[in-house]
Amino acid sequence: MKILIVDDDEQIREILRMWFEKVGFEVFEAADGKKGVEVHRQSPVDMLICDLIMPGQEGIETITQFKNQFPKVGIIAISGGGQIGPDSYLPMATSLGAWKVYKKPLGIAMMIEDIKAWQKENNI
Repeated sequence: MKILIVDDDEQIREILRMWFEKVGFEVFEAADGKKGVEVHRQSPVDMLICDLIMPGQEGIETITQFKNQFPKVGIIAISGGGQIGPDSYLPMATSLGAWKVYKKPLGIAMMIEDIKAWQKENNI
Protein backbone atom coordinates (compact mmCIF):
# COMPACT_ATOMS: atom_id res chain seq x y z
CA MET A 1 0.00 0.00 0.00
CA LYS A 2 1.24 3.47 -0.89
CA ILE A 3 0.83 6.35 1.56
CA LEU A 4 1.48 10.05 0.97
CA ILE A 5 2.29 12.16 4.05
CA VAL A 6 1.70 15.88 3.55
CA ASP A 7 2.94 17.93 6.50
CA ASP A 8 5.15 21.00 6.78
CA ASP A 9 6.78 19.50 9.90
CA GLU A 10 9.71 17.41 8.68
CA GLN A 11 9.95 15.55 12.02
CA ILE A 12 6.33 14.38 11.77
CA ARG A 13 6.96 13.14 8.23
CA GLU A 14 10.13 11.30 9.31
CA ILE A 15 8.46 9.62 12.30
CA LEU A 16 5.45 8.52 10.26
CA ARG A 17 7.67 7.31 7.43
CA MET A 18 9.74 5.24 9.85
CA TRP A 19 6.69 3.58 11.43
CA PHE A 20 4.81 3.04 8.17
CA GLU A 21 7.80 1.55 6.37
CA LYS A 22 8.40 -0.71 9.38
CA VAL A 23 4.96 -2.32 8.80
CA GLY A 24 5.49 -2.59 5.04
CA PHE A 25 3.85 0.50 3.56
CA GLU A 26 5.51 2.44 0.74
CA VAL A 27 5.77 6.09 1.79
CA PHE A 28 5.93 9.35 -0.14
CA GLU A 29 6.27 12.81 1.39
CA ALA A 30 5.46 16.44 0.63
CA ALA A 31 5.81 19.63 2.68
CA ASP A 32 2.56 21.22 1.43
CA GLY A 33 -0.59 20.34 -0.44
CA LYS A 34 0.51 21.60 -3.83
CA LYS A 35 3.62 19.41 -3.73
CA GLY A 36 1.48 16.55 -2.44
CA VAL A 37 -0.77 16.72 -5.49
CA GLU A 38 2.32 16.71 -7.73
CA VAL A 39 3.74 13.67 -5.92
CA HIS A 40 0.42 11.82 -6.30
CA ARG A 41 0.25 12.60 -10.01
CA GLN A 42 3.75 11.15 -10.49
CA SER A 43 3.28 8.13 -8.18
CA PRO A 44 -0.39 7.51 -7.34
CA VAL A 45 -1.02 6.56 -3.72
CA ASP A 46 -3.79 4.72 -1.91
CA MET A 47 -3.90 6.88 1.24
CA LEU A 48 -3.29 10.57 1.94
CA ILE A 49 -2.32 11.67 5.44
CA CYS A 50 -2.62 15.42 5.45
CA ASP A 51 -1.88 18.08 8.04
CA LEU A 52 -4.45 20.87 8.04
CA ILE A 53 -2.37 23.91 9.00
CA MET A 54 0.51 24.45 6.55
CA PRO A 55 1.99 27.33 4.59
CA GLY A 56 1.32 27.30 0.87
CA GLN A 57 -1.60 25.05 0.03
CA GLU A 58 -3.13 24.05 3.36
CA GLY A 59 -4.89 20.84 4.26
CA ILE A 60 -8.56 21.74 3.76
CA GLU A 61 -7.87 22.80 0.16
CA THR A 62 -5.74 19.68 -0.39
CA ILE A 63 -8.43 17.35 0.98
CA THR A 64 -11.04 19.02 -1.23
CA GLN A 65 -8.78 18.68 -4.27
CA PHE A 66 -8.11 14.98 -3.56
CA LYS A 67 -11.82 14.23 -3.04
CA ASN A 68 -12.68 15.92 -6.35
CA GLN A 69 -9.79 14.69 -8.51
CA PHE A 70 -8.77 11.41 -6.84
CA PRO A 71 -11.91 10.10 -5.12
CA LYS A 72 -10.57 6.58 -4.51
CA VAL A 73 -7.72 7.81 -2.30
CA GLY A 74 -8.42 7.37 1.42
CA ILE A 75 -7.83 10.51 3.46
CA ILE A 76 -6.69 10.96 7.04
CA ALA A 77 -6.50 14.50 8.40
CA ILE A 78 -4.09 15.37 11.21
CA SER A 79 -3.81 18.61 13.13
CA GLY A 80 -2.32 20.23 16.17
CA GLY A 81 -4.69 23.07 15.38
CA GLY A 82 -2.36 26.04 15.35
CA GLN A 83 -3.48 28.83 17.67
CA ILE A 84 -7.13 27.84 18.01
CA GLY A 85 -6.75 24.08 18.46
CA PRO A 86 -7.50 20.99 16.35
CA ASP A 87 -11.14 20.75 17.44
CA SER A 88 -11.91 23.69 15.16
CA TYR A 89 -10.41 22.15 12.03
CA LEU A 90 -10.83 18.38 12.25
CA PRO A 91 -14.66 18.35 12.01
CA MET A 92 -14.38 20.45 8.83
CA ALA A 93 -11.95 17.89 7.38
CA THR A 94 -14.46 15.11 8.10
CA SER A 95 -17.28 17.03 6.42
CA LEU A 96 -15.08 17.46 3.33
CA GLY A 97 -14.36 13.76 3.03
CA ALA A 98 -11.58 12.77 5.42
CA TRP A 99 -12.10 9.15 6.42
CA LYS A 100 -10.41 9.59 9.82
CA VAL A 101 -9.02 12.51 11.81
CA TYR A 102 -6.31 12.55 14.48
CA LYS A 103 -5.13 15.23 16.87
CA LYS A 104 -1.41 15.75 17.32
CA PRO A 105 0.42 14.25 19.13
CA LEU A 106 -0.52 11.24 17.05
CA GLY A 107 -1.40 7.77 18.27
CA ILE A 108 0.66 5.97 15.63
CA ALA A 109 -0.32 2.42 16.65
CA MET A 110 -4.02 3.26 16.34
CA MET A 111 -3.40 5.02 13.03
CA ILE A 112 -1.62 1.94 11.64
CA GLU A 113 -4.51 -0.30 12.77
CA ASP A 114 -7.00 2.02 11.09
CA ILE A 115 -4.99 2.16 7.86
CA LYS A 116 -4.75 -1.64 7.75
CA ALA A 117 -8.53 -1.88 8.29
CA TRP A 118 -9.12 0.62 5.44
CA GLN A 119 -6.68 -1.34 3.26
CA LYS A 120 -8.55 -4.59 3.91
CA GLU A 121 -11.96 -2.98 3.40
CA ASN A 122 -10.84 -1.55 0.06
CA ASN A 123 -8.96 -4.67 -1.12
CA ILE A 124 -5.63 -2.90 -1.51
